[in-house]
Amino acid sequence: MAGVGSSVPATVLTNKDLEKLVETNDEWIASRTGIRQRRILGAGESLSEHAARAGERALEMAGVVAADVDIVILATSSPDDVFGSACQVQALLGASRAVAFDLTAACSGFVLALVTGTQYIRTGTAKNVLVIGADALSRYVDWRDRSTCILFGDGCGAVLLSAHEGACSLLGSSLHSDGNGQKHLKAAFAGKGNKALDNGVASTAGAFDNILMNGQEVFKFAVRAVPTVVEAALADADLAVTDIDWLLLHQANQRILDSAAQRLGVAPERVVSNLANYGNTSAASIPLALDEAVRSGSIAPGSTVAMAGFGAGLTWASAIVKWN
Repeated sequence: MAGVGSSVPATVLTNKDLEKLVETNDEWIASRTGIRQRRILGAGESLSEHAARAGERALEMAGVVAADVDIVILATSSPDDVFGSACQVQALLGASRAVAFDLTAACSGFVLALVTGTQYIRTGTAKNVLVIGADALSRYVDWRDRSTCILFGDGCGAVLLSAHEGACSLLGSSLHSDGNGQKHLKAAFAGKGNKALDNGVASTAGAFDNILMNGQEVFKFAVRAVPTVVEAALADADLAVTDIDWLLLHQANQRILDSAAQRLGVAPERVVSNLANYGNTSAASIPLALDEAVRSGSIAPGSTVAMAGFGAGLTWASAIVKWN
């Protein structure tokens, strides 16, 4: 892991702003989620542009030019184009030699993309892999639904993986899926049947439903799955919880972060959290928090970081990494 970067929209949506949209208030939201504000894409902004900007900052930190990037992996569930946005990001970066593709695994997407990118380097297929977590779930939020509109924000974070002499920075991992839980968190296709034959209409616009979430079930899933998957990744790395310098979880809810840390026995001061400022940014949340922690000096070279993502799919995944 040679460099990190992030980019978020300029538009800030506070809890006070949400009071104008739904029956809620700042104290109610903050006490239940830990969120105070989030960033939202404004008019004329695209997710691809922010993803490219995050990638540029990661390349700059690593001292690598875009022309030397071999692969761009974009972890997102909300691309600008339903066919994927990785190629747009590749073009904006000027990474003309790179192959680019999207990876969709919701809030676990970044961890899965990180593990995927590492395999290309380990096999010698690539020397530089740019992994970007980017989401704009504000596009799928029902701003009349208090259970979801208070949670989500938009943002992007990136990590450059580079081949080097010595031990691999990915020390261990554990990846899981359970499609039986999809009903608890989804944004499904809204159409029915063959739309070309729908009531004789030749062509209608495709669309997806807004995010639907059973918050209680998702919460129970997360507090159960996160400690288990982190312990499994630590076992894969032949490490113990006491070897962790930092616990960096998907930024979904402060109560989930606190519960997972308590169950693992990790002190609160070793848990990375920027949830209050950005809300749940899905696949972007881990690299966005990582970028801030690295640039502030909290996560220093040699730090062992336990990451874990969890969310729609259902998916949950953990990676133990050594920050170089």
